Amino acid sequence: MELRERFAFAGETIPGALQALRDAGLATEATILSTCNRVELYVATPLAAETAFVELKKFLVAHHAFDGALGDELYTFAEPQSLHHLFKVASGLDSMVIGETEIFGQLKQAYELAFTHKFTGARLNKAFQRAFNVAKHIRTETNIQRGSVSVMSAAVELAEKIFTSLAEHEVLVIGAGETSEKTARALLSRGARGVVVTNRSPERAAALAAELGGRSVPFEQWPDEFEKIDIAVSSTAAPHHILDRATLAPLMKRRKNRPLLLIDIAVPRDIDPAVNELDNVYLYNVDDLQSIANEYLNLRREEVARCEQIIAEKVAALLAANQAAGAHRHGET
Repeated sequence: MELRERFAFAGETIPGALQALRDAGLATEATILSTCNRVELYVATPLAAETAFVELKKFLVAHHAFDGALGDELYTFAEPQSLHHLFKVASGLDSMVIGETEIFGQLKQAYELAFTHKFTGARLNKAFQRAFNVAKHIRTETNIQRGSVSVMSAAVELAEKIFTSLAEHEVLVIGAGETSEKTARALLSRGARGVVVTNRSPERAAALAAELGGRSVPFEQWPDEFEKIDIAVSSTAAPHHILDRATLAPLMKRRKNRPLLLIDIAVPRDIDPAVNELDNVYLYNVDDLQSIANEYLNLRREEVARCEQIIAEKVAALLAANQAAGAHRHGET
């Protein structure tokens, strides 16, 4: 988590980073995927693979002003392994929760951003379109989603373990983005009493609160809600912690130390890990949700082999098509 948040790309910075990749001669085409669980660069490059990997690593380190050590956390794939990886990512086979579908939408958004800004071309367009088709094929032809949970529903599993029933508990949603909305809907579907929404954009907070049948509060006033709520879901784009131990300690006293569940699904993290040292505070981030995901893994493991076979066949077909197209172009010239 500490490393991933150092390398995360804010959405508004991605077009500039893609342009920097192109200007540096590292990529003729590029897409950046940055989620709570991964940061990945997909590039078509004029450089030899090993040279490209060295230079792309330098780019990442320089772009994020990273001064630490990197080891096995950084992985590199050249074609055909890169296509195999892309297809696995799109299909949810490389996710923390095997078979989840949220990554499909995230990957599609990352591709569409690059496509809209004209940073993709024939190679990446074909690869990503084929990846989306493979993901849909796997969802319909296998049972990989059987018993699977998304990050949001895994958060709900945590809430039910702590409170047993959610009927008497209200939820505070800090940050009105898509992940926050899905998590709030999941909590409400399991019986949460109500929801309070806050966001730096009051209009967005009010709109989401109306959709969820809850209420909105100004962003600077959300700490005042801690007396009433028992669950807080935070997913803002803030570059630093918005809740730390010094702020939360007096709030816990006002709550008479009732149990408080904090779900931090932001990267970089919204909540200082030190709050976990307070009594009756339960803080979980996206890495912590792995333990819940593992409970469901056996239900899906038998399907992974089928999915891998489908992906291998689809990668081979795409490589053959690319080779044929290349031979045809070569014949024409």
